[in-house]
Amino acid sequence: MADSAGKPSVLFVCVHNAGRSQMAAAWLTHLAGDRVEVRSAGSDPGASVNPAAVEAMAEVGIDIAAATPKILTTDAVRDSDVCVTMGCGDTCPVFPGKRYLDWKLDDPAGRGVEAVRPIRDEIRVLVEGLIEEIAPQAA
Repeated sequence: MADSAGKPSVLFVCVHNAGRSQMAAAWLTHLAGDRVEVRSAGSDPGASVNPAAVEAMAEVGIDIAAATPKILTTDAVRDSDVCVTMGCGDTCPVFPGKRYLDWKLDDPAGRGVEAVRPIRDEIRVLVEGLIEEIAPQAA
């Protein structure tokens, strides 16, 4: 089920919506452009995005400094085709016909940019695979 423009929609979820889910949303937006609708949220959103995640993404030319953590809502799940949790024990409300994925990723909270880089790079690989499944480039 895609939105009215025929685009698939993806929701990334982690507890604080401050690191992994923000990086995943930024990667998907960067790599898929307007082919995919992207959102992210958390069950207990933090006050701001993790500075190490901001720095790690800036190193690859993606600015998430203005991103803000958002609360996970039932509507966000209902409005998404794919819900991706980030290995943090968060659960999404379950709706029939939705696809649910859980990516096992280390938590970057409280860690420096050196520790966040490999998480950033792992997320990129996972996002690239997701794009190939839900919004491949036209030949």
